[in-house]
Amino acid sequence: MQHDESCQESSLKTPVSPSDDASEPSSKLGFAYLLGFAGRKRWLLYFGCALSAVAMLLSFGPYICIWLVARDLIAVAPDWTAAENLALYGWFALFLAVVSLVLYFFALLSTHACAFHTASNLRKACLSHLMKVQLGYFDTHASGALRRVIDGCAGSTEGLIAHKTPDTAGSLAMVLGLVVTLFVFDWRMGLACLMSAILSIACMFAMMGGKNAHFMQRYMQAQVNMSKAGTEYVRGIPVVKVFQQTVYSFKAFHDAIIEYSEMAEKYAVKTCAKPQVTALTVITGVAIFLVPVAIFLAPGAQAEGFAAFAGFIADFAFYAIFSAIIATAVTRLMFVMEEFEISSDAAKRTYDILNSPILAEPEHPETPFVYDIAFNHVSFRYEGADRDALSDVSFEVPQGATVALVGPSGGGKTTAASLVPRFWDVAAGSVRIGGIDVRAIDTDELMQSIAFVFQDNRLFKKSIYENVAAARLDATREDVMSALAAAQCDDILAKLPNGVDTVVGTAGIHLSGGEKQRIALARAICKQAPIVVLDEATAFADPENEALIQKGFAELARGRTVLMIAHRLSTVVGADKIVVIDDGRAVEQGTHDELVAFGGLYARMWEEYQHAALWRIKSDASVQDGAAVVCEASALEGGAR
Repeated sequence: MQHDESCQESSLKTPVSPSDDASEPSSKLGFAYLLGFAGRKRWLLYFGCALSAVAMLLSFGPYICIWLVARDLIAVAPDWTAAENLALYGWFALFLAVVSLVLYFFALLSTHACAFHTASNLRKACLSHLMKVQLGYFDTHASGALRRVIDGCAGSTEGLIAHKTPDTAGSLAMVLGLVVTLFVFDWRMGLACLMSAILSIACMFAMMGGKNAHFMQRYMQAQVNMSKAGTEYVRGIPVVKVFQQTVYSFKAFHDAIIEYSEMAEKYAVKTCAKPQVTALTVITGVAIFLVPVAIFLAPGAQAEGFAAFAGFIADFAFYAIFSAIIATAVTRLMFVMEEFEISSDAAKRTYDILNSPILAEPEHPETPFVYDIAFNHVSFRYEGADRDALSDVSFEVPQGATVALVGPSGGGKTTAASLVPRFWDVAAGSVRIGGIDVRAIDTDELMQSIAFVFQDNRLFKKSIYENVAAARLDATREDVMSALAAAQCDDILAKLPNGVDTVVGTAGIHLSGGEKQRIALARAICKQAPIVVLDEATAFADPENEALIQKGFAELARGRTVLMIAHRLSTVVGADKIVVIDDGRAVEQGTHDELVAFGGLYARMWEEYQHAALWRIKSDASVQDGAAVVCEASALEGGAR
């Protein structure tokens, strides 16, 4: 995208990716990417995996001891008392089991320490990066979805490193040790036992490989979609109750549930049913492979004499005992494959957050000394849109003046206002404050220079005082009280139990929309910023609150540069200039009187606004049953109804 030639591009710094893997497609990321957040604690994971592998190999010991006992008993049958070393085998089996458990305990201790550190770093990295992204990013990425992604990815990473990775190391050691051990005594019976593991693993790959390899990603995305839609549904419950609607009124939530249900059912029934049943059958039924081989080999062993046959029986007992380990090893591998699918999805989602565009900080920041605003041939398009939201828009807001943006809904008014504080950056042209491109001004300084009052202002769950003082770190109590008085908040404080120190949102303390707007207005006044951006700040106010808010606006605007967005045209009549934005273009500019006299779009909007303002509701006496009402417009002065 090209910037205005007058923009000092040399002073604009390109964002640097927070990840060393920035050049790698997110679809190829996996566990290694997540492990990068472990930092210097990574050695704990390696150490824990080594301990887990040793512990798993030692866990073979009790099985070998059981085989030794069986071998000695068979060798002296039927004189069992002649068997020696049975007690020694028992103590040795106990010793190996205890050592295996101790090593596994310290393995998990190490991996948990690494996991907690990794999950903490992942959360910090994501939150730190989100603090740097353009504020407009949060308009297109729901906070609930971001929270679920960050918490979910950190949680799955923590579980993966703390438990699944050491279990994977142990499982691999188990499989390798198992393969070696199975071929020690009789390779034919060993191969028979191994056949069940091979068939079971093949079934697992049928479930999780090929076209099903990315199922976990689709599964996690379906959960995110349900979370987003569910949040919107819960917020809309009052509407559901008032209008006696059902969940089907919220189609997005209903569709998200159905999509998740159908996807999970299809995967479980059509994809997993047969392979899962087959895998469980063969892995738990090793005897169906071992017994036929043993029957085939038995005559030959018997022909070699009693000692050979006794050894054959002992070997068969060994493989029968060891077959229990095969089921454990394969089951662990199955869960490991699933966890690594989850880790791949977590890595992709984390990567997407950490590689979202951040505000480009200027290499050589400039400081404005005057605070006029100028839009110079500005164009802007939202990501994924097929047309510009703003196209070649130019207008000026002189220092100390009030300029209003009006126009049809969706025309681009809010988009234009959001470019001043760099909620988004322009695609072409420039937005300047005091003659300096806003992209060449230090971000902190730019934010300190602008105060905002939005349509829907949110208050912190803190005291009124803390909510207002948040605008300026060095604000004194006198500054806060003065701002509250200027914003016409005295009546609000008078009815609160603890006055300005009352905590909003607790113990039944709730403010109306208009009252919240006045508190937000006080916050803007307290900031003492030279530029004020107002986005339909009276949208949720009743007539009484609107009158008080207008008085607060007068105080806020005194001596400041004001850019305001309004739908109620009565609030912009006294503006120094009105800019009419329609379909992304500035189609008209001038004072109220000039635009009305011009007879263009603004004049038509003004006429329609006057008609709408004079509508009233009356009862229709001719209707006997029910409360029929009729809306009519009073005659305008000098005109017909």
